[in-house]
Parts: sequence; structure tokens; C-alpha cells
Amino acid sequence: MRQNQLDGIVSFIVVAEECSFSAAAARLGISPSAVSQSIRTLEQRLGATLFNRTTRSVSLTDAGKQFMERALPCVQELVSASEELGQSGETPTGLLRINIPRSAHLILLQPILRRFLDAWPGIQLEVMVENALVDIVGRAFDAGIRFGEMVDKDMVAVPLGPPLKTYIVATPEYLERHGMPDKPTDLLRHDCIVFRHNTSGQRERWSLSKDGEELTLPVNGRFIINDSLAMMQATLDGVGISWMVSGYVENLIAEGRLISILPDWCPQVPGFCLYYPDRRQISLKLRVFIDFLKQELATSGSTIARDSFAHQF
Repeated sequence: MRQNQLDGIVSFIVVAEECSFSAAAARLGISPSAVSQSIRTLEQRLGATLFNRTTRSVSLTDAGKQFMERALPCVQELVSASEELGQSGETPTGLLRINIPRSAHLILLQPILRRFLDAWPGIQLEVMVENALVDIVGRAFDAGIRFGEMVDKDMVAVPLGPPLKTYIVATPEYLERHGMPDKPTDLLRHDCIVFRHNTSGQRERWSLSKDGEELTLPVNGRFIINDSLAMMQATLDGVGISWMVSGYVENLIAEGRLISILPDWCPQVPGFCLYYPDRRQISLKLRVFIDFLKQELATSGSTIARDSFAHQF
């Protein structure tokens, strides 16, 4: 590999991330003209235009998007390798990128965030909050957090807690108006709040079970949503009945703001997992993050989950 094959790639990635030559220059600590020249040289060498440039915006061309998909993970690997070598026997440093859905951020990460950063001052933590399931390798994340059933089989999955109990809930006012369901099929006649998955676009079916009998209900209703917090708020507003997991609703049930429906039919589901690509050795910064998160959740996880989420409402 020749040195000139690598020239300009880092500048390209930073411009693509910032969507601005001046912002990229500030981040790299060089002049905007130096960044522009670096990109021009790279484009000439590749024989392709990588950016659409106007006086107001900078965006990737199709060729630029394709190059970004290939180049970003490679550069991230080089950065991780240099950090791991430099951290041998030392404290972890560097950028740690985590992708996480909004609900998991509120339940798992937000309550322990300050303590983690205080414990490891050399780590810069970047958290991207996205409900959709993303390609963490292609987008150069160190790890992601999702429900265990959503994690691809080729990833290393680290359980962050036990399975979670599910709940079917509604407000007392809703049940007073529409009646309490006595059996699962009664739910088909109610206004259920339907969750639509961001990645697949599919409506979530409610999976119920009791004494070995399993049911999958295609519930329906007049409100469809793709965000757990918005679904919870709609439930509290009396819009309809929702199906949630533990960590979301226990305090609200205890306070009488929500009523548990058909509890004997509500099964457990796999809990949250942290997952990362199957590599021989993970970075020290990711290892200490995993250990810290597991320790915090082992000592006070259930309290963290209930208190951190319920106080949003």
C-alpha cells in the first residue's frame, strides 16, 4: 500500500460527517483551503466526484456514499487498532460510539452517564439515539443496544439484565368508558395503540401466553406510533390500550395511573443486550463500558429502570 492511497480519506470522512468544509477544517485543525485541496486530489485519484457542492450546502454524491460505506469502517478500525496498542496496560482513552433507541437511553444509559464519564475521564462518549435498527459496522459504531431478539446472530451479544415482563395497560378512565377485557380476544374489539417498527415497517402483533397456550393478536386501533415514549403518553391520555415491557410502567401501575390488564397472559421477553461485531479482541474503552454498565445494572438496575422512565410522565 502506498502512502498516497490514504491521503485525503480522513478529510473526506470528516467533511461527509460535518456536511461542511469549514467545519471539517476546524475539526481537523487545518485551513478550509487545505481541506478543499485534499478532497480535489482524492477525487482526481479516484476519478469520481464525491461531493455535491453549492454555496449553501455540501452533500455526498452516489459515488461518495458508496466510498463512505467502504472507507469509514476501515478508518475506524485503524483508529481502534492504534488506540488499543497505545492503551496496553494503561487507562482507556478515545472516542466510543454507541447506537441506542430512545427508550433504552432513558432506562439504561442516562441514569449512569455522569458516573461513567467521571470514572473514565479519558473516554469521549458519542451516543446516537435512533429507534430504527442500524448497521453498526457500516456506520462505524463500537456497539449498539437493542432488545435481545433484535440482535443479528453474527454479533456478540452481552445481556444487560434478565428477561423483561410485559404488561397490557390502560388508564382507569379508559376502562371505565370501554370496559375491562376478560380474555385476550376481547382486545380485538378495543382501541389498542399499535406500535409500528421503524426498520421493518411492520405493525407489532401482541404475543400472549398462559399455561402453554400461545396467542398472537393482530390488534387494531385508531392510533399508530413508532416511539415508546409517545405510545406511553398516549396511553396515559386515555387514547387506548398498550402493550409495554417492564421498566416502563411499574411505577405508573403502583400509583394507580394505569391498570394492568390480563396479567396472567403477559409473558416475559428477552431484555436489552449490548452487541458488537465478532472480533478477536474488543477495545479497552468498550470493555470498561460494558463492565461498568453491567455492574450498575446488577446493583440497582430495576430501580434505575423504573425511576428513570416513569419520571418522564
